[in-house]
Amino acid sequence: MKMKGVTSIVGAVATDMGILTTPQLHWMVRARNKGMKASEQDYFEQLSSSFRCLVDLIPAEKCKFDGVNDKVVVDAANGVGGVKLKYLGKLLNGLIIEVRNSSEDGGVLNDGVGADYVQKEKVLPNSFGSKDTGIRCVSLDGDADRLVYFIVPPESSGRIDLVDGDKILSLFALFIREQLSFLNEKEDMKNCHQAHLGVVQTAYANGASTNYLKLLGLEVNFTPTGVKYLHEKATEFDIGIYFEANGHGTVLFSESFIESLEARTNEISLGSKGSEGEKAALRLLAVSKLINQAVGDALSGLLLVEVILQHMGWSINKWNELYHDLPSKQLKVKVADRTAIVTTNAETVVVSPPGLKEAINEETAKYPQGRCFVRPSGTEDVVRVYAEASTPEAADTLANCVAKLVDQFLGFNSS
Repeated sequence: MKMKGVTSIVGAVATDMGILTTPQLHWMVRARNKGMKASEQDYFEQLSSSFRCLVDLIPAEKCKFDGVNDKVVVDAANGVGGVKLKYLGKLLNGLIIEVRNSSEDGGVLNDGVGADYVQKEKVLPNSFGSKDTGIRCVSLDGDADRLVYFIVPPESSGRIDLVDGDKILSLFALFIREQLSFLNEKEDMKNCHQAHLGVVQTAYANGASTNYLKLLGLEVNFTPTGVKYLHEKATEFDIGIYFEANGHGTVLFSESFIESLEARTNEISLGSKGSEGEKAALRLLAVSKLINQAVGDALSGLLLVEVILQHMGWSINKWNELYHDLPSKQLKVKVADRTAIVTTNAETVVVSPPGLKEAINEETAKYPQGRCFVRPSGTEDVVRVYAEASTPEAADTLANCVAKLVDQFLGFNSS
């Protein structure tokens, strides 16, 4: 029916690409617009060849493929991503992928499975249990544009240790920062263009992740909530990385930086490829091809996480120890008119109604490591409250106190 609708428009030509994940379709549109090959097989070949290139560039002392540390178990949310990942896995070397909850298994889409369920509930998805202790586990969402990792602790009783989109962003940023440092150490690179690396988050990113990124010396930028804002901001950098805590995000490379990498790798294509600077250029170019720059893509994101962990020689536990999330709490407050609240500074500061900002700041200052903001919902007459503090109890109390302030200023009984 969709094909008939498109072809009914005079001059329009429709191509049926078959059943795809949403990110695959975005990848194909971007590739077609760039004059590149854009079939599903081209997608698989680009991801697998880029992954193999990065595996080949792993330092020799880190190459320890043993079938255990190189195994990842994936919850595919009973969606289309499971079938695609099974096929992709057959094209790889250095990684064993076990897929559960695929669309072939007959389960209900996102029912007790998937990235959204795992990230919000912090519990095991269906088909996972104590047998998975010590193994890297991943949940995709139904259309495979998001992913979160998780750890099954010993005697978990169904609970998990979540490794969310903030941690994925931090891993990507750490690796790319390292490669840029190798690239810039080259004597003949000192007079060349220095790449501008930027990280983009929303106010919902855990404050501990933001602090960690700043300690690395990275530039952290904030946008209003929504992938469209994150993506747009990331295009301003030579390399822009964005992720939401829910696992949606990607890495963008500017055309000029890609051209400089291609020129650099062309120069060394006949050389020894022995120096760290030369290897860094090859790695960054491979990352630009492995990651889906059109949109967040759980399949390409998973492969990039896996090859970086191999490169670092890290377990998922070591990755998860990069920093510890601050406890947080989110609430919704029903209001008479959500448009009465106006915010600025990436939705973190209240402009209107007068006095609410000062009241929130006064309350937040009472709590160690306290941070709180409110923003109107885009779809219903509610105001969303986000609070962080040094303990779960403090975060809960701060959120509830600010929710009462919102009700006083904007509730149904306010004047």
